[in-house]
Amino acid sequence: MIGKLDPEERIMEPPTINEQVISIAQKYGWEEGDNIVVEMAGTQVSGIDVGEEYNKKWQSPIGTRKCNKEAFIVIKNLSRDPFESSKPMDREHKPHHSSTPDEPQDIVVNMDGGVGGSWEVKEENDES
Repeated sequence: MIGKLDPEERIMEPPTINEQVISIAQKYGWEEGDNIVVEMAGTQVSGIDVGEEYNKKWQSPIGTRKCNKEAFIVIKNLSRDPFESSKPMDREHKPHHSSTPDEPQDIVVNMDGGVGGSWEVKEENDES
């Protein structure tokens, strides 16, 4: 092989975690002063108060965090977060469905000795 390698260059070893993060940050144009946060995801937190005596195999005390097998790390750049609070609609809210329930209709079931039967809606006459 002809050429010269700098001491920092690696050709046989995979990049370290720090080098991978720096490479991704450079790829997306993140800058030195950006607010970057590293969070753990794919975890679960116990939200049930199990008391003093509990099955340690299946339960854990409230507030206990467990990492699932598929847990992962999330790197967020909060300086470039496009989050906006929701804004009121610029029109009157008119839902497609009625907010008041329709009157229930009586249903007549006719079994006629068969399996499953049939049904029909019985219309009420106001003339009676």
